[in-house]
Amino acid sequence: MTLVEARLRTSLTAVGVPVLASGLALAGLGAWTASGRAGGPPHVGVTRAYVYRSFGSTPETAAFFTLTNDGGSAARLVRVTSPDTTEPPALSGHRMTSSNGAYRQRVDSVLVPARDGLTMNPHGNDVTVRPKSPLRPGEVVSFTLHFAHGKPLRVNAVVVRPGTEKNLPPRP
Repeated sequence: MTLVEARLRTSLTAVGVPVLASGLALAGLGAWTASGRAGGPPHVGVTRAYVYRSFGSTPETAAFFTLTNDGGSAARLVRVTSPDTTEPPALSGHRMTSSNGAYRQRVDSVLVPARDGLTMNPHGNDVTVRPKSPLRPGEVVSFTLHFAHGKPLRVNAVVVRPGTEKNLPPRP
């Protein structure tokens, strides 16, 4: 083999292998997309939204949302805002200590799985709020849910006494 042939073979190998690998990867991604398994963007909706009435002199209460996601990829709730609170609402989760004591812990985000959803509840994730004034059952509190990707979602949550949320009709 001559020096020219050796250099040509080395050059073709150096270029050919990455081109072949890229072509195979592109074909695989095309087949994955065509099969419907590639997933689409998240599509989040709210089917239930309520806020617990606060009791006595306790300034904080909690809001809960049932979120659906019929999109092909998960959504990440990263922030909640409200014009009806004295400070920004906080995403939180309830945790247990080793001695079975419960406490609330602030979380940075909450995942809403693809083709599924998330139901916030007093034993899992919720939104901690400090309303501007005492809340009465039947009142409405406005919230905007902000996701890592996508448009914010505006939601009105009805104030309920704890334990009566099961009587709320689902949102359309």
